[in-house]
Amino acid sequence: MSVTGLCQICERQEAEHSCPNCGTLACEEHWDEATGLCAQCAATVERGGREGTVRPDDVDDDDVMRF
Repeated sequence: MSVTGLCQICERQEAEHSCPNCGTLACEEHWDEATGLCAQCAATVERGGREGTVRPDDVDDDDVMRF
């Protein structure tokens, strides 16, 4: 996937990543490699927050709605 534009957190550096949780474009400095999320979403996860944060490993069969 190609990411184009400035980091939406610092607005100075070229964005290299797009957060799968919130869609924020993030530079290397504002990207958390361990979680695969932007620094803002990673901070929420580290604090134990779950509001709006869904990562693939957080979902199990009980969380999936089938139609």
